[in-house]
Amino acid sequence: MGIIEILLIGIGLAMDAFAVSICKGLSMKKLSLKKAIIIGAYFGIFQAGMPIIGYFLGKSFENLVLQIDHWIAFILLLFIGLNMIKEVFGKEENVDDDISFKTMVVFAVATSIDALACGITFAFLGANIWLSAFLIGIITFAISVIGVFIRRQIWK
Repeated sequence: MGIIEILLIGIGLAMDAFAVSICKGLSMKKLSLKKAIIIGAYFGIFQAGMPIIGYFLGKSFENLVLQIDHWIAFILLLFIGLNMIKEVFGKEENVDDDISFKTMVVFAVATSIDALACGITFAFLGANIWLSAFLIGIITFAISVIGVFIRRQIWK
């Protein structure tokens, strides 16, 4: 897997963190670079860490998983699709400017689950997990910080 592919995967994985960052930026009464960096750091660290966890899980269970990989992919995609449909009809979520540890860890984990699955795939492809995780983390950090500051363009 080349750098271009890793960069594109990193951008794709960062999009959910980007959306949450925009919402966080919109909900802040007073925006600061420090808060934007904190938000970006949470998302970047978790987006970098999850593929590493997924990679080692994938390597550990490679023989077992290769026999049923198509069913695992089907179940994961079905779960994600049903969850997306459920969210359309769900209640509206409250957004606030809280960036406490507890709040940000929940958001960071929720937005990085797809990176965990990606890490499993990296294990099967024999990708350089350390370079991949580093690039995914940096991309997510940068895109998340930008997302927080987009609020200035939307809400002046």
